[in-house]
Amino acid sequence: MPSFAATPLIIATALFMENLDGTVLATALPAMAADLREDPIALKLALTSYLLSLAVFIPLSGWVADRFGARRVFRAAILVFTLGSILCGFSASLAGVVAARVVQGLGGAMMVPVGRLVLLRVAPRHDLVRALAYLTIPALIGPVVGPPLGGFIATYFHWRYIFWINVPIGLLGVALVTRYIPDLREESVPPLDIRGFLLSGFGLSSLVFGLGALGQRIVPAPAAAGLVAAGAIALLLYVRHARRAPHPIIDLDLLCVPTFRASIIGGFLFRTGLGASPFLLPLMLQTGFGLTAFQSGSLTFIAAIGAMAMKTTAQPILSRFGFRRVLVVNALISAGFFCFNALFSPETPHWIIMSLLLVGGFFRSLQFTALNAIGYADIEPQAMSRATSFASAGQQLALSAGVSLAAATLETASALHGGGALRLTDFDAAFLAVTAVSASSVLIFRRLAPTAGEGLTGKKSIEQPIEADGSA
Repeated sequence: MPSFAATPLIIATALFMENLDGTVLATALPAMAADLREDPIALKLALTSYLLSLAVFIPLSGWVADRFGARRVFRAAILVFTLGSILCGFSASLAGVVAARVVQGLGGAMMVPVGRLVLLRVAPRHDLVRALAYLTIPALIGPVVGPPLGGFIATYFHWRYIFWINVPIGLLGVALVTRYIPDLREESVPPLDIRGFLLSGFGLSSLVFGLGALGQRIVPAPAAAGLVAAGAIALLLYVRHARRAPHPIIDLDLLCVPTFRASIIGGFLFRTGLGASPFLLPLMLQTGFGLTAFQSGSLTFIAAIGAMAMKTTAQPILSRFGFRRVLVVNALISAGFFCFNALFSPETPHWIIMSLLLVGGFFRSLQFTALNAIGYADIEPQAMSRATSFASAGQQLALSAGVSLAAATLETASALHGGGALRLTDFDAAFLAVTAVSASSVLIFRRLAPTAGEGLTGKKSIEQPIEADGSA
């Protein structure tokens, strides 16, 4: 078995593949739209369909890992993700790309949360921040090389090759997982909550797809509104079901834990805002500034460099200032740097753009690390698989909502001046809208106790779960 430090590095192989795929795709979207003869905004379905698939199937990940073993599920998930990548490369239409991305999402839904579950179960709690940093440093190589690589391939070769580069990475991941990852599983696994899975899956898929389709000619507007309404009703029915079911697939009682609740709700708002960046920024640089995909990727990759630099400083910063202060102050700082994107113009020197993206990437990554850690500060070991499933579903749903919000704002702003080609002022409105959503997360973080998460930094935490009183 590998050392403690090596385990997260091996798990990070899967995260590297997923992050590389997402950032390469975001940069190549305009080239894909031109080749498939689709509106660039419509290509957001290639992003949201994957995120939607994650949100639907992630709740299953904890139960499946407990039932069949973490190593077996993790390995199978990498294979399914790789198969989805191959199918994306052979797709000849928007519908084909979307369907293949759903297959990828099925693999990703098991791949990332199960990998995180393994880490949470083998890492001492006081070393959790450091372990999460080890996990994400290799994974961040994907966002570093993804934008320039995706731009280079889309500009000088063909966008289909961006999906096939996952094949050797996936095979390497399968070999490492087979040899080194422990096959953790629970001895007693409750029955699968099938009704809860159907309600949550239908609710999440209908709500997110309906929101994404509003304002688009993908489906008629009344049909999109009907999907939103049906999704909301299904989720309300799930809430009612979860309160009565002995083992709900998404355990809402976990929201009674203050630190977990802040991570889920505050994290949702923060990620909804900043999750739009991989969609908005490359689109603005290419359609608004007239840059090639390669030039765009050569600018945006720098944000991941800033994120990597942060990982070595996360533990000292959180130990010095505490989770509550970091989450509140850093949310505003991160939102401010994202708002700077609205000030960019074709005349802005590239070194200024890259400098702001570099520093912004540092603070944004600090926020993500703090959010990922604080969510598990007071979760009991037997509830860890349910917590990772819940948290992962919330994260991916937030990213999907961010892309949909950004696209809807662009469409609205464009409609106000009569439609047609996107203008730079349309992007200003989109950046400001998602910045406001992200900054609103401080209203959640400020409710945390000053001592929240102290056990994760080597101090004794006094934050305790509270009894369920219906307030969650």
